[in-house]
Amino acid sequence: MSEDMNFVTVQEMAQQAEYTKKVRDMIKDKQLKAFVYTLGCQQNEADSERIRGIFLSMGYTVTDDEEIADLIMVNTCAIREHAEKRALSVIGRYKHNKARNPDTVIGVCGCMPAQGHRSEQLKHSYHYVDFVFGTGSLHKIPEYVYNALNKGKRIFVAESDKPKIAEGVPVVRESSFKAWVSIMYGCNNFCTYCIVPYVRGRERSRKMQDVINEVRTLVNEGYKDITLLGQNVNSYGKDLDGSPTIADLLNEISKIEGDFWIHLMTSHPKDASSALIDAISKSDKIANHFHLPLQSGSDTVLKRMNRHYDKEKYLSIVKELKEKNEGIVFTTDIIVGFPGESERDFEDTLDIVKRVEYDSIYTFQFSPRKGTAAYSMDDQIPEDVKKERFERLNEVQNEISKAKNEAMIGKTVKVLVEGKSKNNDKIYSSRTEGNKIVHFSSDKDLTGQFINIKIIRADTFALYGEI
Repeated sequence: MSEDMNFVTVQEMAQQAEYTKKVRDMIKDKQLKAFVYTLGCQQNEADSERIRGIFLSMGYTVTDDEEIADLIMVNTCAIREHAEKRALSVIGRYKHNKARNPDTVIGVCGCMPAQGHRSEQLKHSYHYVDFVFGTGSLHKIPEYVYNALNKGKRIFVAESDKPKIAEGVPVVRESSFKAWVSIMYGCNNFCTYCIVPYVRGRERSRKMQDVINEVRTLVNEGYKDITLLGQNVNSYGKDLDGSPTIADLLNEISKIEGDFWIHLMTSHPKDASSALIDAISKSDKIANHFHLPLQSGSDTVLKRMNRHYDKEKYLSIVKELKEKNEGIVFTTDIIVGFPGESERDFEDTLDIVKRVEYDSIYTFQFSPRKGTAAYSMDDQIPEDVKKERFERLNEVQNEISKAKNEAMIGKTVKVLVEGKSKNNDKIYSSRTEGNKIVHFSSDKDLTGQFINIKIIRADTFALYGEI
């Protein structure tokens, strides 16, 4: 199959441009406002930036006040049952907006409605919702809004397992110095605890030149921190003609002139190649930070998770990264209480945490997710055991994080200033390329700038310094 089959055609995009113009003509002089409520991961945040861009192109003003919005979009998450319940609660409260103003247009998108049963629930129980679609039809928002404004039938889009990539969608970014750039969508891994392949479809990579052009434009506009997004960025390019790799992409991006950092989110250990590690080590543009999800330190549990690596493979990647990248910052994701996890399995996880010495970890108690293989697995772990292991894991990691941070006292580090403290307008928060938080004081607003900070104090979760 040609790679062009993965992309929305020029003709399809031109059709949506026509709908955009029709909406703009319909609402001109009305000063209508649009609001986006976002739940979930960085990919959802990136999608919401595109949704806002589409709204702006149709003639709406983007607002942060849902009470005055004439167009409301809820961008949902489905990673856990709790996320879906929260989304349904948010959608439920907009019934009052519709009652107050029947012309209000309400849409729901994202991962949750990509599940057929949730789409049906929205159809039959949320009658005030005008259109619903999953993650692959975002570019068709102008068509859906035009239909709603003309009081057409409600739209419920059935998602395919391989939705297409749409290039040229406008973007309104949340930040003027940090940016998300999606390089691929979907996932082929089918980890037994994860719903993503079912709601975001199979892996599709953007063309390398499109990614490079977007990054170059961002750098020229002054962006300093650019994160390349994908469910598994390490498998980038496998579906493209010529099979370019993530290493190839990083090598080309590193040639772009300017002072900026590139981060990756997220890497799968099974595809972490030596070529990728070499690309990181050779470039001063790629942040010296690697987020490498472990999930479990037990080979038995990793097999039940369908992760396609063992702890020996994982530790070999860590070793190579450390050898080729002095001072690299490691972060990870870990799930405790996966079905069948014994005390010995959990001790194996603690052992890896102590051996790798992560700078920080993101820990999760296993939550059964309907629609995944792990949902119906035997040997579900009691909640009190999960909680106890969760606390023990964080206690071990907190000691490591504090020691790693204290070792930075006296060192001077480059940081990107993110903004003022909420409680003190002379205290600023910033981050190192390894994503460590650094607080400092300044009489001058340095937001969005790179500066050097000398670390004078440290605790478990943050560093403190002076310019």
